[in-house]
Parts: sequence; structure tokens; C-alpha cells
Amino acid sequence: MVFTANRSAAFKLLAESYPFQTSRKLLTVYDHESEAIETMTTASEKRGARVMAAEFKWPRLRIHSAKLRTMIARKKKKKKYRGLFVFPLQSRMSGASYSYQWMTMAQEHGWHVLLDACALGPKDMDSFGLSLFQPDFLICSFYKVFGENPTGFGCLFVKKSVVPILEDSSGAGIVSITPAKNFHEEFSSTDTELEQDSMNRKSEENMTPDDQQQLELDKQIVIVQEKETSNIECRCLDHMDSLGLMLVSSRGRYLINWLVSALMKLQHPNRLENFPLVIIYGPKVKFDRGPALAFNLHDWKGEKVEPVLVQKLADRSNISLSHGFLHHICFSEKCEEEKQRVLEKSIKENETARNKGKKADHQGIAVVTIALTFLANFEDVYRLWAFIAQFLDADFVEKERWRYTALNQKTIEV
Repeated sequence: MVFTANRSAAFKLLAESYPFQTSRKLLTVYDHESEAIETMTTASEKRGARVMAAEFKWPRLRIHSAKLRTMIARKKKKKKYRGLFVFPLQSRMSGASYSYQWMTMAQEHGWHVLLDACALGPKDMDSFGLSLFQPDFLICSFYKVFGENPTGFGCLFVKKSVVPILEDSSGAGIVSITPAKNFHEEFSSTDTELEQDSMNRKSEENMTPDDQQQLELDKQIVIVQEKETSNIECRCLDHMDSLGLMLVSSRGRYLINWLVSALMKLQHPNRLENFPLVIIYGPKVKFDRGPALAFNLHDWKGEKVEPVLVQKLADRSNISLSHGFLHHICFSEKCEEEKQRVLEKSIKENETARNKGKKADHQGIAVVTIALTFLANFEDVYRLWAFIAQFLDADFVEKERWRYTALNQKTIEV
């Protein structure tokens, strides 16, 4: 088990340690751009890896099973291991859930499996079933679990049978962690401290029975005080633990499905045809969907409101939204016209291509994203719905811009 500064550091550490010289392939299953995955693919490519990515069917963003099965299948049985298969249980952006069977299929065809559990909540970790599906690596994140500070640190678990493979690689290797307390007890004692301990033992031997009894009481008081100061209290996690896994999971499922259903009912007025305000990407109301949602807002003219603008307006209302980029979307021939209308180029890809003097061909959909934490309640979800409903007003965005200018605020692009 290795603790890292954040989720990206855990992926990078594994990429720099995995033997891509012999197992050259890296196969990822992500429907969105991720800084951690980009860091991993960049480090892997530098070490000679061949990077592949799964595709997702429009419009539900389900995994394109036929193409992924072809990528996983072993064509020649020359090599013992084909490479590293990076698989998330849920999409952190669209909320889509994926089957565990993909891990089993990958292992049967000679892949090492990295299970990305960062999209799951703290209590969801109790229902993994790792005894049935045994990944070689597991990465989880503590983002928004312990509050503001510290937050976001990651953890990489490595199966013992795989450790020798990583140690033989030419990368950074495996970090070994020694508990600080044991290390201090074993190695921090100096000669002066040892001499002081021996003098204390001699003085204790010359004490009267009453003095020895008082000394024992003092030692017990010190031990109790040390235990009280060393205890770490996690009220949020303790509260979730008292509620139980079933109640926490059910509440999250009810909230996200209610939000999806409520957003789909928002229609622009004064239109002859039904024209929705919100376009949702990925699964709609579904029992096993995750607590994340990817969507876009469209004004009464049918034009998309920029996700960055929606995020800024939400920040003024103390609502935490984000924006991301869906990619690796596969359209059927029937949806060719819709493909031309929906897809756009990634801003990051354009900047990278411009710096390298290449053409950017990476296309996808820029979206607004929301992720419900394990502490979210109905009041939070309703406030989000009420904020989005304000976009039914045709002049809402212009009013907010005018109000921002009237307050003599300066717009700073980050």
C-alpha cells in the first residue's frame, strides 16, 4: 500500500514502475478527459507503451462491447502478459456503471488489471467483492472525505505477487513505507537516552513501595493523555458508518435519479415543439447509475450555454459545479448528422497541437458536471435544480453579466 499526494501521482507512479518494455500495451476505459489518465499515458508512452482506449456508443455512452472485446482478446500466445488494463467501476463524469466481467475477461487474456475505485464513495468500498474479482492494482482517492485539509491524497494497492515485476522494471520502483512510530522507537534512541533510561531504572529500585505506586499512577496518566491526543476523529465517516452502507447508497441513488427526472422536465416556454433546457449525456434514470451527471444547457434559440459560464454563475450561488470533456464517443451511421452538430474539439488538444505544430483531431463534447458526495441531501439537490431552472428566463445570463459589471467586478480568466 502506497500513499501518494493525489490521484494523478498514484497513476504516474504505477506508469513509471510497470514493465512496458515486455508488456507493451496500455488499455484504458474512460469516457472523459482525466488529468490522472493523461499523466499515466504520457509517462507510459515515454517508456515505450502502446496506448489504446475503449469507445462509447452514442447517446447512452455505453461501452462499445465489440470493439473492446477485440482489443482485449489475445491473438498470439507468445507473451505471458499483454499489458495493463485500466478499468473504472463508474464514470466520474457521466455516472455510467461498468460490469466487473471486463476485468475477468482481461485477466483471462493475459492482462494485468488496474481497478480505479476513485469514483466510488467511502462506504461503497465495503462492497467491492475483491475476493471474486482480484485486480493486480487498485487506486482510490480520499478527495472530499476528510474536509479541506488534508484532502485529495490517493492510495495505490499492489498485489504481492505482482511486486517483483515492478521491482525489476527500470522505472521509479516501489516505495516502501515504514511506520513512523516503530521507526522512531527502534532507531532514534541515542547513547544519552539509553544512559538516562538506565539511571531511571536504578533510581526506581531504591524507591519505597509508596513512591513506586505513585510512579506507576503517573505513568498510566501519561499513557492515557497520549492516547487521547493521538486519536483522530472523523465525524463525517463515523456518521456514515452509523447509517450503514444500504441507507447511504439508497439515498445517493434516489437523489441523483430525482435530479435527472426533474431536469428532464424543464422545457423552454413559448415554443411550438418540446425543446428541453437540459441535455443529459449518459444514462438517465437508472437503478445502478453513479452519483455523477454530465449535461449541457441550451437557451431558447437552441444555442448551448458555455459550461465555463454555467460554472461561474453557479459559484456565485455557492453551488459546486465543474466542467469536463467527454471523448471517445462512437456514432452509428444513422447519427452522422447529429455527430457533426454535437462534436467539438478539445481546448487542451488544440493548445497541445498548436504548440507542437500539428492538427488537432481529438473531438468530443464539453459538458457541465455535478457529483453528489455521500453527505449530500435533498436540500442540496433542490438548490441545484432551482439554479438551473433560472436559465428558462431568456435574459437570465445577460442580467447576471450586467449585475457583475455594475458591481465593478473584474473578470479574471484562470
